[in-house]
Amino acid sequence: MKKIPSFTINHLNLLRGIYVSRKDEIGGEIITTFDVRMKAPNREPALANGAIHTIEHLAATFLRNHPVWADRIVYWGPMGCLTGNYLLVKGDLQSSDILNLMCETFRFIANYEGEIPGATARDCGNYLLQDLPMAKWEAAKYLHEVLEVATDANLYYPE
Repeated sequence: MKKIPSFTINHLNLLRGIYVSRKDEIGGEIITTFDVRMKAPNREPALANGAIHTIEHLAATFLRNHPVWADRIVYWGPMGCLTGNYLLVKGDLQSSDILNLMCETFRFIANYEGEIPGATARDCGNYLLQDLPMAKWEAAKYLHEVLEVATDANLYYPE
């Protein structure tokens, strides 16, 4: 079988950052898929299940309610490897186009207080798998160590 494009990226050289994973045309619209990589693959521990689940709930809620971007957000969800998330957005975009949005998103998570949106048995298939303190810690770490100081190395896949 042919390898899918995301498996052709050299994960041994991949830094934490935001990368354009792919672009697809669907119904005349370009959908850009972003690799929002919070952990250096195979070089540091992956995100804990409860933390990434909470990040998913908070980021998806924030993005789908964003005053500018809400109508362009298609999907936010965790990677199976637990080193980051995928963000699908309507439009032919580059990583630099959403850097400020990702800063806003992770600042929101890092500072979040209160009940986690959708974290009830009625609203979520595994509502007890949440860890707000760790989600806040991971979001702040990614925000300060990566997003706020991002260079091209954090915005374009390595060769």
